[in-house]
Parts: sequence; C-alpha cells; structure tokens
Amino acid sequence: MKYGMNLLLWTDHLDDSIMPVLARLKEMGYDGVEVPMFQLDEAFYGQWGKRLDGLGLRRTAVTVRGEADNPISADPAIRQAGIDGNKKALDCCAALGAEVLCGPFHSAIGSFSGAGPTADEWRRGVESMRQVAEHAGDVGVTLGVEALNRFECYFVNCAADNARFVAEVNHPRCRTMYDTFHAHIEEKNVAEAIRTTAPYLGHVHISENDRSTPGRGNVRWKENFDALAASGYDGWLTVEAFGLMLPRIVAATKIWRRMYDSEEQLAADALAFMKSEMARRH
Repeated sequence: MKYGMNLLLWTDHLDDSIMPVLARLKEMGYDGVEVPMFQLDEAFYGQWGKRLDGLGLRRTAVTVRGEADNPISADPAIRQAGIDGNKKALDCCAALGAEVLCGPFHSAIGSFSGAGPTADEWRRGVESMRQVAEHAGDVGVTLGVEALNRFECYFVNCAADNARFVAEVNHPRCRTMYDTFHAHIEEKNVAEAIRTTAPYLGHVHISENDRSTPGRGNVRWKENFDALAASGYDGWLTVEAFGLMLPRIVAATKIWRRMYDSEEQLAADALAFMKSEMARRH
C-alpha cells in the first residue's frame, strides 16, 4: 500500500512556500503527495518533479474540467477543449513523474443541466475519455476517474456509474477512483460499492464526511477498509481534506469553519489512522 496526502489542504498551485510542508510530510512517513494540476505548464512540473525526487516523495495529481472545456458538451469545440485539457494535464503528469491523474475530469464540475445525463452525453463522455486514455497509455500515466456526489456534478455520481463508464471506455489506462466522502453521500452500501468498482479500481481517496481529519467523523470506516482489504487493492490511499487556507477552494468545497487543530495535525493523524486500519487487516 502507498500512502499519499493531497496538497489542496495547503495550496492549489505549487510554489516555494510548500517546501517545509513537503519535508514534514516525508518525515511523517508519507510515500507521496497528490499535486493540484490546474495551471498546465510542462516545464514547471518538470522542475517540481526533480524537487520531489530530491525529497523522496512519489506523486499523483488531480485536475478538473469546467464549462469552457466540458468533455461531454454538445459543442464539438468545447468538447475538444476538454479532451485537449485532459491530454495536456497528462503531459504535465509525465513531466512531474506522477503515476496517476485523478479527479472528475469526465465532465464540468459544478455545472448542471437540471436533469441526469442523457444518452448522448454519456456517449460523448465515453468517446472523449477513450481518446484521453489512449494518450495516457502513450505517456505512461493511469487515469483515476472520480465519481462525485449529486451536489457537485450530475454525470457520474456513484460506484456503479463509474464502473460502467470505465468499462465502456475499455482501456487499461482508464481506471476508477473511489472516494469515501462521495460514497458516504451516494452509496446505500459502501462495501457493495467497493466490490462493484474493484475490478476497475486504480486510486482511493480517504476523506471524512466533513472533509477534515479521517477517522473523526461519520464515514463507515470499518466497512470501507474491510471491503478494500477483501478486494486485494494495493495502490494509493490518499488523504483528501480541505480547510480555510485557500479562498478559491473554500468557495468550491463549502468549508466555512475550522474543524482541526492544524494542517500538520490532520496529516499526521490521518496517516496513523490509515496505517492502523490496514495493519488490522493484513
């Protein structure tokens, strides 16, 4: 198992101020970090790849698409912009040395039609993602397609949707991502959800129901860890938590109050929690 920490708790774009945080995460025992990838500059991420190598930290990355580059849009130009944006993010991942690109990049986050996905949107999404997956294979990065709860998107909301989507894309570099926060909202049975997505599972986010310290809230952790262990999953367990440091992220995640002592405390406690839960099952 590999243990990671999503850097969105501190920043949405890497700069020198994150270096002490990275060093501390390595000291805690994290294997790697998940890098926000919203400004797509290959040379920039190539430089950061070397810095992270120097710290001994492996990496994954996270990105999103919006209304202007929505891969399921009926407008061919907007749809192509989404495909191109995802391919560019993959090029940045290759420069960074990221193993996985995860996120809800299947469609525009926070954009709603007033209904569920149409058959045409689904077809366009599968066709768009297949092109992205082929590029992922070319650059050696694995996609972790994320199901988001109904309040953040309408295209892929649950494990069954995600498994069907990835099965229809039908490419070895296109995998599902399971997120405990979204599953807590959408799934009636989290163990069954994990069993459903297990054949395609490529990445896991460990996230509490209030987005703060994992293990301190209402997520059904026993069921989640039991099912992950039973599935044989042995990839990344990456903490995703949010706070008040980033105004743009606060607006997107709707976090209005501080729910932990410090970012460092959250990261340390989350790592200890994940390792203890996995140790019980192995």
